[in-house]
Amino acid sequence: MATRGSRSEKVKRIFQQFDGNCDGGLNRDEMADLVVAVNPRVKFSDAQISAILDEVFRTYGEFIDGEKGLTYDGLLRTYDDGAGDVDRDFDALGLELNSDDNKGKSAASSSSIADERVLEPHKKQRTAAWAASPNHGIVFDETWKVVDDLEILIKRLKAKQVKDGKMKGDNFDAYSDPGWSRELGPSAEMSEKRVVWEESGHDYALFVKELGVLRTKADGARSREEAFDGHMAIGRVLYEHQLFKEALVSFKRACELQPVDVRSHFRAGNCLYVLGRHGEAKEEFTLALEAAENGGNQSAYLLPQIHVNLGIALEGEGMVMSACEHYREAAILCPTHFRALKLLGSALFGVGEYRAAVKALEEAIFMKADYADAHCDLASALHAMGEGEKAIPVFQKAIDLKPGHVDALYNLGGLYMDMGRFQRASEMYTRVLAVCPNHWRAQLNKAVSLLGAGEAEEAKKALKEALKMTNRVELHDAISHLKQLQKKKVKPNGSANGEGAFSIVEPSKFKIVGEKTALRPELANTLEIRAFQRITRLRGCDVDLLKKEMTENDVPVSYSGGGVPEKSIRKPNLEVILRRLLQFLKPETFQGAVKAINERILSVLDETGSGRVDLGMFFSVLAPICGGSPDKRKRVAYDALLWRPVNEGSAQIRKADALKYIKLLRAIYIPSHGVSEMLEVHGEADVSMVSLSEFLLMFDDPDWGFGIMSSLVKLETGDRTRHGRYACSVCRYPIIGSRFKEMKSHFSLCNQCYSEGKVPSTFKQEEYRFKEYGSESEAMKDKCLCFNLQSKSSSYNDP
Repeated sequence: MATRGSRSEKVKRIFQQFDGNCDGGLNRDEMADLVVAVNPRVKFSDAQISAILDEVFRTYGEFIDGEKGLTYDGLLRTYDDGAGDVDRDFDALGLELNSDDNKGKSAASSSSIADERVLEPHKKQRTAAWAASPNHGIVFDETWKVVDDLEILIKRLKAKQVKDGKMKGDNFDAYSDPGWSRELGPSAEMSEKRVVWEESGHDYALFVKELGVLRTKADGARSREEAFDGHMAIGRVLYEHQLFKEALVSFKRACELQPVDVRSHFRAGNCLYVLGRHGEAKEEFTLALEAAENGGNQSAYLLPQIHVNLGIALEGEGMVMSACEHYREAAILCPTHFRALKLLGSALFGVGEYRAAVKALEEAIFMKADYADAHCDLASALHAMGEGEKAIPVFQKAIDLKPGHVDALYNLGGLYMDMGRFQRASEMYTRVLAVCPNHWRAQLNKAVSLLGAGEAEEAKKALKEALKMTNRVELHDAISHLKQLQKKKVKPNGSANGEGAFSIVEPSKFKIVGEKTALRPELANTLEIRAFQRITRLRGCDVDLLKKEMTENDVPVSYSGGGVPEKSIRKPNLEVILRRLLQFLKPETFQGAVKAINERILSVLDETGSGRVDLGMFFSVLAPICGGSPDKRKRVAYDALLWRPVNEGSAQIRKADALKYIKLLRAIYIPSHGVSEMLEVHGEADVSMVSLSEFLLMFDDPDWGFGIMSSLVKLETGDRTRHGRYACSVCRYPIIGSRFKEMKSHFSLCNQCYSEGKVPSTFKQEEYRFKEYGSESEAMKDKCLCFNLQSKSSSYNDP
């Protein structure tokens, strides 16, 4: 990575290489040669080259010197804005720095602070490169004096904290780079490691006090512009030294002095993001975006960066669909912005749009072949698409580029697990733990992979280590599972779960005892719906909130391709509504919920790929799996259909809409049943109307409706019930939820194994008769009843 000094020298050498006529500018032909030379793997068309040059010459118009073209300062600015990678381009061109330049830099770096303060002609060399750059740099001489004093204060604080052993550093480099624009987070010219200052001591308090004096000095400037210049410079210096809280104070003051200046809002947003205050960062970036869009060409060069940073802030809040919009815009504004493309690909992967993600990530890698994070996310997307063999070398490339890449190692371990290569998976998780010893998920997965590889003792040790890191309930279940395996002396059957030998029985051989026992196919579908409900956490969203959204928020009416009026909404705007409904979720959990909803619901509702969704139909599809009584859920589903423009103002809905709704409901939640023929049987051209009572009859129909909802409600209330010492006779895990007891052989199955038709191989029967117990109290009552019947039978048979 280039240092502050070498970076500008590298840009100068690149500039000189292509300034063929030595006139101090790069004209269109020279710039075209530069673009082609630094992208040797890209075959640009003439139209593409022309478009890129038009964008460069328009965006950096202030750096265009007539016919001469782009000046050196302009080229330096393009690199500062993240439009290219200086180190990569310099290496691609095979250039070298002059030794005389390096000597000069070494001499300059050895000067003392006292010397620097009196050497006025060299003031622009002693501070970071940003200080001397146009528009971003220091304008007033008095500001230089403030910066001088601040640098001394920071140096003094650092020396004190290093001496006392208070400064800390975190290994941030091990994880995936969030893909910052150069202007967000610690800049590319900073230390790779995050510096953590000790803020509670006397030395830091003294530093803050002296910093306050400098801020007062900046406030006492002769003009508002000079005061703004002072606070911005103070903020930049503090930011460079990772004193983010103090930098934020300065940038906020600058915002007060010049509320419509894009730079102060932009810098404040950067600080807020690094401090983990993502919502506030989003607000500042939004203000920066408005200021840049209203500022004309003067601020146009910042637009790609603002869009990228706003996208990252939105992702921090879990708003991935909204983030995609800004990454796309950044990539359009700056076609060579490989970070924007990488972030776009990663965000698309995050919402389950894998093909689009692969395309964006491949473009990012095409522009920057050594982008480890892009390789990692590309491999993850390929894995999600079922192309595991293709994903392995891509993961390996990410690891080759960054050997300690935790995400790549962890995800490759997951891929090996899915492929049944448990030993290799265990090796990957071991490497993760070598970098991050407290990574409990890696420790847990290592235990599972060792179990799959048949190493039960090693798996037990790994589980105990995981238990030291976290006390999560799944770890206790896994330990109980291991104990069951050892107790039963069952060898793993090629399964990561250590299942015993089992047979899969056809559904017709599964018989039920009692009316309350669930049918096997119905339970399989219900478990799938319940799993979706858990991922999305929609049961935690009371169905009344859907009603509130419909009554309190106006949605403009639009017209579909067939001319039908509907309240349609774009996916990013729908994401905002979902955030209100699921406001109790943490950002990362909300991301998972949106991904599941996009893959399962929105993909069906938006079958044309327009990016718009009928909001009324969306609410009605969501209602059955939200929280609330079954009757209330059905009523809100009906009200949501009534809320659609085609039914608005009426007390009833069209039968055609009710049929379409039921079809969508089944296609989304019970796709295995196949409902394409439903409309052919019932007809969709019916113009009659349907009342609430008629709608409920259609909804509850077990064959053509959504009668499965009663089974879902049963699962919701009982799928956390434990059955004491009982473990499933197939998977060996403690039974949670209903217990299915085979009445002849007396073995028990869990929900999942029963729904999949698994029975222990040791029990071979013509048919299997199961009774479902929701709790052990039910089983005990049944046992007592059987005992009483047997006692009475015995007494009748006595002479």
